[in-house]
Amino acid sequence: MDAKQSAFSGRMWMVLKFVSAFCVALLVGGCGDSASSPVGISSVTGISTELNEEGYKIHRLTDDLGDDECPSWSPDGLSIVFTSDRDGTSGDVYVMDADGDNLRRLTKHRSQDMTPSWSPDGRSIAFASRRDGNNEIYVMDADGGNARRLTKHEGIDREPSWSPDGRSIAFTSFDDGNYEIYVMDSSGDNLRNLTNHPSDDADPTWSPDGRSIAFDSDRDGIGDVYVMDADGDNLRRLTNHREQDASPSWSPDGRSIAFFSLRDSDPAIEGINPEIYVMDADGDNVRRLTSHNDWDFAPSWSPDSRFIVFYSNRNDNRDVYVIEGLGQSNGQRP
Repeated sequence: MDAKQSAFSGRMWMVLKFVSAFCVALLVGGCGDSASSPVGISSVTGISTELNEEGYKIHRLTDDLGDDECPSWSPDGLSIVFTSDRDGTSGDVYVMDADGDNLRRLTKHRSQDMTPSWSPDGRSIAFASRRDGNNEIYVMDADGGNARRLTKHEGIDREPSWSPDGRSIAFTSFDDGNYEIYVMDSSGDNLRNLTNHPSDDADPTWSPDGRSIAFDSDRDGIGDVYVMDADGDNLRRLTNHREQDASPSWSPDGRSIAFFSLRDSDPAIEGINPEIYVMDADGDNVRRLTSHNDWDFAPSWSPDSRFIVFYSNRNDNRDVYVIEGLGQSNGQRP
């Protein structure tokens, strides 16, 4: 943990942010979010399947001695990109089929590559990397070729999220002592600061219509989910809970937002225990999707809004899992 990270260790929200080795500033959040169009996905199998207390099928997709984190669906629903240290590196970007087969390594660098996010047309993947000294935003072709740097900043840039039209990338940046949300053209030009608050704003995710950006912030306490217009105006608070809510991911149908929360944790019994939740896009109708003694992070929707991929340490190391059984349009069981 570096000096900037340890400076936040007195606040639980920031403690959670810096636990993950790859998702640098948000335990779950530090993961990029992909904008995608609805595409049908027939089924997901994986290595193993269990039925949880909420009635959802949980499929395990990876099983490796390394840590697999920050998964994100491809726009066609056929692939999942994620970060892993399975080859003994500090972290590289990998891709696999949506059932966990056909693993391919996309980056191979001595420095850490993390938080991948697929472009809406499926041709490019944005990611954060330390390959030039500090965290910057890069983009590469979907096959791992032609990596190019988009940001050049003394602070930490991470969590890229593509706009639905592919023209813009929102991301989190550390500057002047806190994290803020920025947006730039997908070329790296025309940088704009969307938030400006003494507290931390992080982990942006676009609405499918491109008009809004959801993010998490501790501006009103320990950490909640907020939404603003794509130009930074019209801020609204979506969650208001005494425990942390973070890492929002907007469903491709626009009706729901998935996130992780500590709201049902009992520190006296199980300690800190993040679970995956979903709510209506206006913040109503919050429902819990996972129930496990270990930690579940980084929800990311499939293009048809029927599945959510996430990562969890429920089998000792961190692996990629998929929740099956979500309704086509509202994130509820059919």
